Amino acid sequence: MAIKTRAYSVDGKREMTIDEFKRWLKKFDDDKDGKISRDELADAIRVSNGGWFTSRKSKRIIRSVDANGSGFIDDNEIKNLVEFAEKHLKVRILHL
Repeated sequence: MAIKTRAYSVDGKREMTIDEFKRWLKKFDDDKDGKISRDELADAIRVSNGGWFTSRKSKRIIRSVDANGSGFIDDNEIKNLVEFAEKHLKVRILHL
């Protein structure tokens, strides 16, 4: 379930709006509780990168995204996740 978008930038990054990014992320909400857990986010990272990140590296990155340590990515932490996606997942988030 790679990140799919309709547009790519000149540098090859997939372009999407924040709403498109959130819809893609919701696909990994396995228990449908409306929150993304660390494990669900780890699955999203592995799938989007073809397994490139090791489990240990994924957990470390997720801890940095989950700033309050709740075990879930909430709306206040989406900015952290967007920064991560732009840096590591070859995504450019369009701020419209």
